[in-house]
Parts: sequence; structure tokens; C-alpha cells
Amino acid sequence: MILAAMDLEELQAFMHVVRAGSFHAAAETLGMSRTTLRRRVDSLQSRAGVPLLESSREGIVLTEAGSVLAEKGKVMVEEASALISSVRELGREPSGIMRVVMPVGVSPQAFTQIYAALRSAYPRLRLQSRFSHDPLSESLVDTDMAVHFGENRPRGPWLSHVVLRVREWLVASNAYLSQRGVPRSIAELADHELLTWQKPGEDPRAWPTLKGGTFPVEPSLVATDTHLVRQCCIAGLGIGLVLDAMLEEPQEALVPVLPDLVGRELALRISVPEAIAGIPKIKMVLPHLRELLGDLTS
Repeated sequence: MILAAMDLEELQAFMHVVRAGSFHAAAETLGMSRTTLRRRVDSLQSRAGVPLLESSREGIVLTEAGSVLAEKGKVMVEEASALISSVRELGREPSGIMRVVMPVGVSPQAFTQIYAALRSAYPRLRLQSRFSHDPLSESLVDTDMAVHFGENRPRGPWLSHVVLRVREWLVASNAYLSQRGVPRSIAELADHELLTWQKPGEDPRAWPTLKGGTFPVEPSLVATDTHLVRQCCIAGLGIGLVLDAMLEEPQEALVPVLPDLVGRELALRISVPEAIAGIPKIKMVLPHLRELLGDLTS
């Protein structure tokens, strides 16, 4: 659905009222009169042909149709805002700000190498990076690229590519294994201190097997930061389920545990909002970024 200019204003007005909970609060936030705001929302309701809002003692209440429009409208407004913001940066080479959202668990050290390479190739490009437990849930207005885990293409307004596969496996220090012994089976893990990285949306008490199943564990440490778990393993505090950091460890700092039984590969994707996929900073940088990530794992 392509909105005309007035349609977008009406939808934005509706979304502001929904977020604020009343016409009065939304009008104050926007710095416009309630009459103008209400006229835009009334015009949108006329286009829809059904009521979108109802008044109550607590403020406005969404009708069933209003709830559907509010859910879809949020994405539409964000896409339009992202597109308008991005076309200002059109030019012969990538420039402006590249806003990258990365999942908790990806190595900050690896990002250092990527940043250095991109700055060298595209000196007019500036990067803003932040970590999120769910990169795809972040506002499209503030996102140019979302790095995330997932075998399947995400639903919604995204173009997505698998850029590499990251290994998830068990590791421990030689000092820990010398003291506590090397487990020879999954059952023997119950006799050890178990530490685990928690992948977003998954149960940290269910560890993966190479055959595709899971088995139950009772970890003594659960952390959303895989690097914290790695450091605890290096310190000799236990056996940890971690992501491969794509980095060279100090010699013999960590060794794999049950590598033929426990672990899996996770697909790492880069997704970009479809509305801005054709602008230079996306179209030119994305292939370069995929190549850089491939070099880090080769």
C-alpha cells in the first residue's frame, strides 16, 4: 500500500494518539491543536470506513479494526520515515551514518576489524553500533542493518542474507579439566560446573547435540554475554557452552569438550529494511561486509 502525503499525516496522527492514549496528550506532544489532530484521525476513519477509536473514561480505546491498523501502521510509518531519512544521503559513494544493530553474543573484537576495514574503504561513512537481544524488533527509523541469528528469512519488511555460520560448542581450560577430569559422555557433564551463553528466545537449560536434539542441564551460570562465559572458562571455573568468537585464543587457553557430541551451527544473517535497500550505503556496503565476515572465518 502506497500512502499519499495526506494519508501518511493521517496515519502518523492516529499512531500518536494510540501511543499517547488521548487526543489531548498527543496534541501536546506534537505541538498542534486537538482540532487539527482530531480532523486527521477522523479523515483516516472515513477512509477506513469503520471506527478505529472509541472513547472511554480512561481515554481512547482501539476497536478491532484500530488494533489491526495500529500494528501494521507502526511498520508503515517507520518504513516511510526511514526512506525519507535515507534518501537525503544519496550520492556517488556511501556516506552519512550507518546504524547497525548486532545481537548480544557477537564478538566486539571482530567488529573492530570490520569497522577498520569499512572506514578505510568508505571514509565518508560513519558507523553507529548497538547491541540488542532482538535486533529485528528495533525501530526501522534507527536501523540500517540488523545482524541476527536465524535459519529462516525474517517476516516483515526485510531483505535478508546468511553471511556465515557460527559454531556453538563446549570449551574448558586445561587447568579445569586437569583438576576435575575430562567428561567422556553427555551423562558425565552432570559431575561438572556448567556455564552457558543464552541465545535469545531459547531455554539455557537445554543444550544442543550435533544430531539436532537437546539434553537437559543445570548450569551454575547463565549469561546473555557469551564473552563473560568464555572468560569464566579461561579462569578455570567450568565447562561452558559458547559461541565461536572468531578470534585466536592465547595458546591452550581453551580446548573443546565433547566436540563430536555437543554443539551446532547457527546461521548469522544481515537483514536490511527493504525500503532503503537500494541506496548506496546499503547496496555497496552489504557485499563488502559479507566478504569481510567471510574472511574472518576463513
